[in-house]
Amino acid sequence: MTQIAFLGLGTMGLGMVKNLLAADHSVTVWNRSDAPVAEAVAAGATSAPSVAAAVDGAEVVMYCFSNDEAVRSVVLEAGGLASVVDSSSIVIDLSTISPEASAAEREAYEAKGVRFLDAPVFGSRGEANSGGLWIVVGGDSEVFDLVKNVFEPISETVHLMGPGGSGVRMKLVGNLVVASQLLALGESLSLAAKAGLDLKKVLQVLEVTDFRSPIFDGVGPAVLADDYSPSFALKLMQKDVGLIQDFASGLGAAVPTVTAASHYVNAAMDAGWGEENASALIKALADESGVSLASS
Repeated sequence: MTQIAFLGLGTMGLGMVKNLLAADHSVTVWNRSDAPVAEAVAAGATSAPSVAAAVDGAEVVMYCFSNDEAVRSVVLEAGGLASVVDSSSIVIDLSTISPEASAAEREAYEAKGVRFLDAPVFGSRGEANSGGLWIVVGGDSEVFDLVKNVFEPISETVHLMGPGGSGVRMKLVGNLVVASQLLALGESLSLAAKAGLDLKKVLQVLEVTDFRSPIFDGVGPAVLADDYSPSFALKLMQKDVGLIQDFASGLGAAVPTVTAASHYVNAAMDAGWGEENASALIKALADESGVSLASS
């Protein structure tokens, strides 16, 4: 059993906490809002009134926040995590953030002799709840080996990508693929609708071809059912697309698919769909094509 402090109980965090508890780890939680804390406590976690109280005595500190601003606020501001965590703890950031923000927190931890891994996760609410996330990690291999037991209950696979910062960079590469596949699905369904094809039969073909995709399999039927209930909100995809564009620009890499995806993400946000699933970008694309993708 490992003494874990877990900070951030949003879309992903609460499911991860429940799986850590089910694996018999001891988990103390802290969240900026109170609502999810009660659910974590009901599952067996201990609630802490502050970050400092949460991490007191923790062997491993884990957190998952929605953006750079949240991470900087909790970690780097005066009295934040980087200033109160003990040097004996191992800190794991599961958030999807910019390489620059990750480097800033790494520098703050290293100044105190705290071991740190950047370990963003692929997956959404369903995978967080089922313990089926895919984790990409940057950091020292010896530190990684020490915390494999806390990765196992929350993940299907874990990949050590290289030294510090490698995890956050891989996460942006992977998110590029996600955005590209959502865009491709929206284009394909819109074109098929314009061509008079039966969209249910179109999806049947996409399920069996050599270009099949779990994203197509999951999102396609939901689009036809006009179901955009959030497992990963569009507003978070807008943040991720921006991170990819900034990351690629800094490296001089061309990302034309993400540029196109960004257009439809922004259009969907302007339409007021920010709290819907990230696949709502497909609605914006379909609107531009003058078609409805919902089955009658």
